Amino acid sequence: MTVRRQPEQARPGEDDQARRPSKGDLTTQAILDTAERLLAKRSLHEIGIDELTAGAGLSRSTFYFHFESREAVLYALSERVLREIYASGIVWFRRGDEPPSVAVRRALTATVALWRQHGPVLRASVRGRESDRRLAELWEQVARRFMRSTAVQIESERRAGLALPGPPSAQTLARVLVLMNETTCYHQSMAKRSAKWDADIVDTLAEIWLRTIYGPGVE
Repeated sequence: MTVRRQPEQARPGEDDQARRPSKGDLTTQAILDTAERLLAKRSLHEIGIDELTAGAGLSRSTFYFHFESREAVLYALSERVLREIYASGIVWFRRGDEPPSVAVRRALTATVALWRQHGPVLRASVRGRESDRRLAELWEQVARRFMRSTAVQIESERRAGLALPGPPSAQTLARVLVLMNETTCYHQSMAKRSAKWDADIVDTLAEIWLRTIYGPGVE
């Protein structure tokens, strides 16, 4: 699969030319943006390469220089969005002095918002992972990372006397909570857009996370 890296953040002192994304970066981004727009209306298998190239203003040869297939485009989109979702969890993993309830709620708010924003991509990716080995491996890798980080945080909070002691083990609890988030957000992303409904989902998920990890009345 051919996917160019996203441009890196410029360091202080670099000139404007160095900060500008390359032509290849812009081309890749145009293909990804077009694919995401089309996935909001149709499934991946209903989208033709000609539609992707027309929407991005490219030739077929240019498309195939960057991606080997539609599936490769979905993989790149999935990788990008899943990276954002993982980054949203860092709010809790690295909460510092922030109260657990504030950190957990902020992380879940960001996660639900990302599923709303990129729902068509994530749902297509979830469906595609059943037949696409690379997608399945990507989701498994991200899930393992989420579960491992969550388990480490639970164990840290237990050692500090902030979280409830086991059982269940931190690993088992982390697995259940992470899978609950994915399933809930998947279905929530298909529901009619509603700020109130999304807020209710965040409140409910946060209550489950906080009660199972810290117990009732956690701040």
